[in-house]
Amino acid sequence: MIDVSERSDDPTRPAPCCTAPRGGAGAHRPSGSTSVDGEPRRSPPTPPDGRDRRDDTVRVPAGTFTIGTDRPLLPQDGEGPARRVRLPAFRIDRYAVSNARFAAFVAATGHRTDAERYGWSFVFHAFVPQAVGATRGVPGAPWWRQVHDATWWTPEGPGSDVRNRWDHPVVHVSWNDAVAFASWTEGRLPTEAEWEVAARGGSEGTIFPWGDELEPGGEHRCNVWQGAFPHLDAGADGYRGTAPVDAFAPNGYGLHGVIGNVWEWCADRFGVDHEPGLQHAPRGPATGARRVMKGGSYLCHASYCTRYRLAARTSGAEDDGPGNVGFRVAYDG
Repeated sequence: MIDVSERSDDPTRPAPCCTAPRGGAGAHRPSGSTSVDGEPRRSPPTPPDGRDRRDDTVRVPAGTFTIGTDRPLLPQDGEGPARRVRLPAFRIDRYAVSNARFAAFVAATGHRTDAERYGWSFVFHAFVPQAVGATRGVPGAPWWRQVHDATWWTPEGPGSDVRNRWDHPVVHVSWNDAVAFASWTEGRLPTEAEWEVAARGGSEGTIFPWGDELEPGGEHRCNVWQGAFPHLDAGADGYRGTAPVDAFAPNGYGLHGVIGNVWEWCADRFGVDHEPGLQHAPRGPATGARRVMKGGSYLCHASYCTRYRLAARTSGAEDDGPGNVGFRVAYDG
């Protein structure tokens, strides 16, 4: 097991349990009209009829809030210091974007994700179907496997689909894909400050929206790894891999699933130096090749990265998006 102290202090490189850089597996395979096994490519499945009831929003009131922490576990990530931000009121999705919502977007627009254009994405090793055969891993993180034709609608590669998990968060979506979806809804990605304020649900200074204990009284409040990473997930919280977007109780603002399940893209570029003093609607650094992700995922565990905390953060390139990354949308006002 790799301890936090053994990882690189390069802030542009997230812990490999968190995300997998697309460049880590070499050049992509150009995608054409056939899949990796030579069969014609299937079309994404049709979303279920009717309105997805998980597309509603909550309103976060204007105010001055505290984000970050003065007790960072990973100071090299820029978790601290605690800092004050002033934000106008905004709305944000109550749930992470589900497969059903994303399918409706694809059906309406014909959008093809970065994973589809590359022809592959990263799948956690325990979920790779045997029929896929040999796969290539990420150096230093062999649990991430390069699977051809792994997409949002075939999350584990050929032979898998989302029709029994329409209410799970969409994965294998890049920052570019998230921005395209948000634009379609006449919204945008939340800034990191907006995301953390909304995720805190009115709490300040706590590790989680519900307090400082991950499992208060032995109750599971989120979908994270239980066991010995990366080979044994006991699934004590009821899930191995993603959970439905409404699987756990909401925070004080009514948001579900802000901790664990899937990482969520933010609008900001990633940096570790924060401006001192009260910041008005901060939007992150003006330059940088990577974008912020918040919230942790079903792979987060205390023995490795502990990035399922509110102040925790990581980053990804704009075309990254393995099988544990999703998003939710924010709206002005």
